[in-house]
Amino acid sequence: MIPVTAFAGRAVAVFGLARTGIATAKALAAGGAKVLAWDDNADTRASAERAGVPLVDLNRRDWGDIAALVLSPGVPLHHPSPHRMVELARAVGAPVIGDMELFAMEANKVDNVRVVGITGTNGKSTTTALIGHILKTAGLDVRVGGNIGEAVLSLAPPRPGAIYVLELSSYQLDLVERLHCDVAVFLNITPDHIDRHGSLENYVAAKRRIFATQSDEDTAVIGVDDEITKKVFSEMRASGAQHVVPVSARKVISRGVYVLGGTLYDALDGKAKPGADLSRAIALPGRHNAQNAAAAYAAVRRLGVSPEDAAAGIESFPGLPHRQERVGQVGPVVFINDSKATNADAAAQALGCYDDIFWIAGGQAKEGGVKSLEPFFHRIRRAYLIGQDADLIARQLAGKVDVVQAGNLHTATARAAKDAVESGSHNPVVLLSPACASFDQFRSYEHRGDSFRIAVTDLIAKARGGNAA
Repeated sequence: MIPVTAFAGRAVAVFGLARTGIATAKALAAGGAKVLAWDDNADTRASAERAGVPLVDLNRRDWGDIAALVLSPGVPLHHPSPHRMVELARAVGAPVIGDMELFAMEANKVDNVRVVGITGTNGKSTTTALIGHILKTAGLDVRVGGNIGEAVLSLAPPRPGAIYVLELSSYQLDLVERLHCDVAVFLNITPDHIDRHGSLENYVAAKRRIFATQSDEDTAVIGVDDEITKKVFSEMRASGAQHVVPVSARKVISRGVYVLGGTLYDALDGKAKPGADLSRAIALPGRHNAQNAAAAYAAVRRLGVSPEDAAAGIESFPGLPHRQERVGQVGPVVFINDSKATNADAAAQALGCYDDIFWIAGGQAKEGGVKSLEPFFHRIRRAYLIGQDADLIARQLAGKVDVVQAGNLHTATARAAKDAVESGSHNPVVLLSPACASFDQFRSYEHRGDSFRIAVTDLIAKARGGNAA
């Protein structure tokens, strides 16, 4: 835990008591603050109490002495309208901040603490974990967290030489002023979270806050494979405010890192040299992961990691759960858990990696559903639809992809496995890449992916029992 001493002896409101909120309340209390913690959800409050966080109903308490409101990233700050807690804080002049701001207050007190921040619409978690893995294998003192894994304030306290590798969502970036990233990685942008930010422009502006406190001694690593981030790169390179490094999985670029033909090239000094063989990085399939690898390589090189150690770390990366995770095999049929693909753009990354796909999709569809995935339909042998918006997706697939209305994930997995076995294909893949949010049938995308893994484990057990017989 990182004790937060910046508010010692003062009252601080903490609203939103999931993983981040509980860690925040404990860190503030450890630093001597008077913590006033609350959540609108009774079950969440009960969980917080079991975790040792005392509760105070912020709806009923006078706010006159509150020094700050620490807001859960998931609570609306601006759009569609500020949450009532935000309005209460603003009424008394209390700043509205997030846990990343508290972390920055403490990290900035310690010399030679470095921070790597990673943002973008897709690939943040993989790139964050990959950077952390490379730095660990290179023998450095590294802590990984933020929007992935542990909440930032649950990590070990800062000390000289420590490197924090932090996944940063647009919601978290909206709540920071002091966070300083020695290396800031901006991977890509596709329309997402527009309901929260109000417009694509506001969403991009929130993401760009990752660069706000950088100086000419710092590094911005920017993907240049989509039009929006390409523009961001051009504007930032022209400004000269920091060292700007482009990365690409599509084309040769100068003074950056790029991937072509399965080889990662290091052109950071202007002369391209092979840096890593991505065919050996089995946990990083597809072009999207090539960009993730290029960004991670560029980031760790700017932190002083050698090309050899960077390449070795990429090639030995074990991957992340729920992100094109290989969870089992029955005969020739491979089962891939890509439950983290909660929108069509994320699902496209997986659909582009395999042929002969038996695709499990559905849930709560994002705007546009799966229309944008049409270029991949020829790879799909059959789609098995689940969840709230199965009918919508079926209409979008009509006449283009054979569809089974499976209803639930267990049924879909069993039917897809049966069809894949009977297909006669040499390399059939049962792919859970839903292109939809999970909250209609599951607590989270992790719950959905875990349920898929259990269903696959059951199928494997039955197959082995049949073989034994």
